[in-house]
Amino acid sequence: MTVVIGKNGVGKSTLFDVFGFLADALKFGVEEACDLRGRGGFEKIRSQGQTDSIGFSIAYREDENTPVLNYVIVIGIESFGRPVVRGEVLFQTPSEDIFENSTAFLMLANGKGIVCKGDGKEINGFGFSETVNIYFTGGDFDRLINANALDAEKVTLADNRKLGIATLGALKEHPRIAAFRQFIESWYLSYFTPDAARTLPLSGIQQHLNSKGDNLANVVQFMEREHRDKFQSILNRIAEKIPGIDTIDTEKTSDGRLLLRFNDKGFTDPFYAPQMSDGTLKVFAYLLLLEDPDPAPFICIEEPENGLYHKLLETLAAEFRSHATGRKGGSQLFITTHQPYFVDALEPEEVWILEKGADGFATIRRASDDALVKSMVAEGLPLGGLWYSDYLDAS
Repeated sequence: MTVVIGKNGVGKSTLFDVFGFLADALKFGVEEACDLRGRGGFEKIRSQGQTDSIGFSIAYREDENTPVLNYVIVIGIESFGRPVVRGEVLFQTPSEDIFENSTAFLMLANGKGIVCKGDGKEINGFGFSETVNIYFTGGDFDRLINANALDAEKVTLADNRKLGIATLGALKEHPRIAAFRQFIESWYLSYFTPDAARTLPLSGIQQHLNSKGDNLANVVQFMEREHRDKFQSILNRIAEKIPGIDTIDTEKTSDGRLLLRFNDKGFTDPFYAPQMSDGTLKVFAYLLLLEDPDPAPFICIEEPENGLYHKLLETLAAEFRSHATGRKGGSQLFITTHQPYFVDALEPEEVWILEKGADGFATIRRASDDALVKSMVAEGLPLGGLWYSDYLDAS
């Protein structure tokens, strides 16, 4: 579990949206991703005053026993202003030294390059740094293939606004690319709005909660049908954590819509989702998300505290932590917050402080790197209280 804190305007929402941008770029292409969710186009994404391309790098592995997979993507603009993928590389390293015994899977420059067959091959006959230099200085891929440095074939994408992993990751001939594509496609980024959750969807099962949360009842219906043996125990467990709620269930209307019923301990008749408070719906959505039998590998939640009673935040933090186990098949959680009460329930190793420098660019550091903060937490002082008292701020 990674929780990012910081003052207003330091870039927490921007950092959160990095993951949203990459997921949208995979699904729709980089041009459309630049315009979605109010991003305002490539020029608004690029740091103010800069003229270069922008780049992202992801280091990822399925579990602690598998090698690190590295993905690098560079996005620039053509002469008439259209965003395109300038470069894309996917490779695997057995250690932290990326220049030693690396295995290449994909190398593309401006939509042209090579894709390695099967599970890839170690780069033989050339050092990895030399190989990357060939790639970035014009893509002399024939030289690599003819020298048998790579077991690969040349490819040309029809549209250089699309990611190579999106196109080639759909083919079973490239299992590692497909696995990485599936990893990004499975990210869950919460853009939850209570008003969306109050809508009455048509009856019909849906396995996973969507980003806005307007299919809450459909997910409950899926759980009820596919996990009948533990469905009610899940709802009961969720109900126990929401103050005043006794039981939760569903009701199908005559016109095919699905109602989510909340039975309040003090009333005979149930309340339905449209009548519930923002906080109740939000807590229910988060807890239902965590109970997913096939959870997303990476979950991003921005400011979960909005609309919640402050004493619920400790419970929510504990629930997040219990699901961020680091084990294969579990979820990694990325959370941004402004709320000291939420931070009170966290450990220094879980909290990162984002700060903006005098040059306008942000840097990030871990709370546990501050020896004084770590010692005060060890003495029993709550981390959120230290943040409120300015012990976590650089100045």
